[in-house]
Amino acid sequence: MITDDPIYEDIGGYQRLVGILIYLTITRPDICYAVQMVSQFMHSPKQSHMDAALRILRYLKKEPGLGILMCTENNMKLTAYYDSDWAACPMTRKSLSGYCIKLGDSLISWKSKKQATISKSSVEAEYRAMASITCEVVWILGVLTDMGVTRIKPASLYCYNKNALHIAANPMYHERTKHIEIDCHLVREKIQQGIIKIEYVGTHEQPANVLTKALGKRQHIHLISKLGVLNIYNTTSLRGSVKD
Repeated sequence: MITDDPIYEDIGGYQRLVGILIYLTITRPDICYAVQMVSQFMHSPKQSHMDAALRILRYLKKEPGLGILMCTENNMKLTAYYDSDWAACPMTRKSLSGYCIKLGDSLISWKSKKQATISKSSVEAEYRAMASITCEVVWILGVLTDMGVTRIKPASLYCYNKNALHIAANPMYHERTKHIEIDCHLVREKIQQGIIKIEYVGTHEQPANVLTKALGKRQHIHLISKLGVLNIYNTTSLRGSVKD
């Protein structure tokens, strides 16, 4: 724990910098986790928070060509990944939820946000994240339906927590999870309606990890490439994505 961490005097400068970074998350999901962390200290930042914000700037400057690649071809299938980091906040012990949704191979929605309530277990945190992304998928399906796009159900929700998968698949588990009963019924209802289906993915292949925790360089690069975040100046990363 940092003991000699003075208050950063230029609060307005910090707020403007973080505001710009928040704006950049519209096209850069790879910085969402870091930006949501520094944005929690807008009213009383310390020097370490400013140092973290400047480190995000250095990351952006290093590879300015990184961005989301929207594919020309699309199979019109929704694929969603979600993750939670249990009790991630050291000050409030609230968990962090993150999800990303792809239409075909193109990323169309993502989010990294602290959960509103404290979860008493990692399974509870995962299930709250599952309910959150279920609502987002239902909303996206509604938008696509209004645009005349049909026959894209069910959406696949990928999770690495097997206990959360069991709760979603087996209603008998609900007796043990009354504290998240509304979330259980919401997810279970959408599964029965054929709107979503829950599937397992290994933690090292879970791209939503980028939105909930700090990762090593190699794993970070691997997962953002799965999201479709590529460098336009790197012809190797674009090979096979752009037609002549």
